[in-house]
Order: sequence, then structure tokens, then C-alpha cells
Amino acid sequence: MFRARFAALTIIALTALWIGSGYLRSDHGPTKSARVSQPEKPLFRVVVADADVRQHARKLSLTGRTQSDQRVIVSARTNGIVTRVAVKRGARVAVGDLIAELSDEAREANVAQAKARLAQRAAELDAREALAKRGNYPTLNLEQLRAEKQAAEAALATAEAELLRANIVAPIAGIVNDVAIEIGQGLQMGAIIADVIAPDPMLAVIELPERRLAGLRINDPAEIRLVTGEVRSGKIRFVSRRPSAQTRTYRVDIEFSNADAAIPDGIAAEVSLVLAPVEAARVPRSALTFSAEGQLGLRIVDAGRIVRFAPVGLVDDEDSTLWVSGLARGTVIIVRGQDFIREGQTVEPVRESAEAAPAGGEPKKPNEPKTP
Repeated sequence: MFRARFAALTIIALTALWIGSGYLRSDHGPTKSARVSQPEKPLFRVVVADADVRQHARKLSLTGRTQSDQRVIVSARTNGIVTRVAVKRGARVAVGDLIAELSDEAREANVAQAKARLAQRAAELDAREALAKRGNYPTLNLEQLRAEKQAAEAALATAEAELLRANIVAPIAGIVNDVAIEIGQGLQMGAIIADVIAPDPMLAVIELPERRLAGLRINDPAEIRLVTGEVRSGKIRFVSRRPSAQTRTYRVDIEFSNADAAIPDGIAAEVSLVLAPVEAARVPRSALTFSAEGQLGLRIVDAGRIVRFAPVGLVDDEDSTLWVSGLARGTVIIVRGQDFIREGQTVEPVRESAEAAPAGGEPKKPNEPKTP
């Protein structure tokens, strides 16, 4: 009986020691399961491309209107009755061509009177000079006679100028766009007679906001697409140095040939300008994103495969791509997957060509994590 009880106590003691030794080992050493390393979290996969920075000539398209290079409102320079209208609307005129005539009866009489007075003063002066040579006339009085003759000459010139004002002539070469008088109509000085425009060269006038003035240069080429469908080539002739008080925009004149006068004044025209080239990179439109502060830019990958944000400026807009400034040569741009990552995140960059046809398997989506 004693032996059986002793054996049972011995077994219980050994069991307790065995159990206790197991707890001690768990406290002072890792278990097999603890020694197994946890699997690494897969990196997010993005498609990247190198920024191709080059000189790019920007294109700018704006809508404007055609405008004649010269336009003159011809007005009466004296009073009178219209006795002749020498041109019709649409007539071509050269400088000095007659447009209209005003009545000139009084003016012709004034010229005749001035001529007679001048002849009288000249005869008096000649007679007195002959007497003065013989000593029969004081030489001091000759100066007064000479002054009277000069006054008569001036009066004749004035009368003849007034007579010429009765003939209304074209001040520029061009086309008579409008005739505002009729025969028999009485006119006062300053009354409008005709509207003459010079159609060649023609101007296309556009208005530019100040942020688009950079790069504009005189004589830079331009293309003018008219509302009629016709396309003409021209060049920048004038860039205003002062904005419009109403719109705060700057006037730009594009000059182009219109020798056949086929392009009328005041029609709509779309002007395309090729601006001075700037350094820019061509990127997919979909690659653009915004920072947390709302700034436009691109997500890029640095040498450590860490995502960074690069702000950019828009330079030009094409069908599916954009030209942007602000990128250094060799910058690695994220072109797919940029909307699923954040700055400071480590990613797995994959070149676009490699992503399109990877070795040993089907291509992965750019936002699909790589399986370990």
C-alpha cells in the first residue's frame, strides 16, 4: 500500500516538473512558430516613363476679327452745294482721285479778285522802283509797296486754296465703302462725304490676357482661318503695351495680304500663333494630378523608389497629351497608378514597355500589387 502511494506521488511530482520546465522554456526562448519570419508586404506597382524634356514651340489659338489697315472718313473742308458725285460704293480710288465737287461760283470770283489786286500791287511797285532809280521817289516808301504786294500774293493763295477745297479727293488709295451725299445737297464744313478703306494689307485683331503675352514677338508667323473657311498666312505686326480699360486685355495685330480685296472688314477669324519655344515635357493628359494643397502637378519616383510630387505649369494642349514645364531632364514620371498612392510611399516602378509585355506571364494591371 505504501509503495503504491509512493509511486503515485512520484509520478505526480515528475509530471509537475515536466510541465514547469515547458513554461520556463517558453519564457526564455522563441518557439518554432515565433522563429518563422512574417512575409513582407508587397510594394504597389506603378507604370513610369522618363520625362522627355525638349524645346517646344507653343501654339496659341484665339478668335478675333478682320480690320482694314487704313480707313478714312472723308469730310467737307468748306461750305457749299454738291454739284457732282464722282464715285459710287465699291469703287476703287487712288490718292487724289475726285470724289465730289461743291459749288464754286463765289470762290472763283474771289480768286479773280485776288489776282487783279496782285497785278495792281505789282504794277505800282514796278513804277515806283523805276522812279526811285532816277531819284524821283523816296526809297523808304518802296518797302511799304513791297509789303502790299506780298499781302496780295497771300490773299491769292488763300483764295485758290479755298477753291481747291470745293473738290473733294481721296486721301488714300482703296475702296469707297460708303457715299453719304447726293447732288444738290447743301453741306457745312466737316460734313461726312464718303468712307474709304484700304483693304491691303488686312489685319486680324485679337485680344490677349496678360498671362499669354510671354513669347510674343514682332514678325512671328501666324495662321488666320476665316469664318468663310479660307486660310491665310500672316505675321505679328503690333503688340499693345497698354491694356484696354474695359477688358484689361492687350491688342495684337496680325497682318496678312489681301491684294485681291476678297477679305472684307469685320468678319470673324481664328488666329493661330506659334510662340517662342520653351523647355517642356510631353506627358499623357491622364498623368496629371493634384497635391493635397490643390496644386497641379505629376507624381514622380526618386532614386530610392519613393513617390514625390512635382508641380508643373501648362505650356501647350494637344489631343491626348499635354506639354508641361518645371520638370528636370531624367525625371521619372508615374504615368499609371498615380491616383492610388501618396507622397513618401515606396513603390515598385515598372517601365511602360515592360508593363505592356512582361517576361514569363500575363501583364499586370498598374495598380495590382506584386505577389511575393
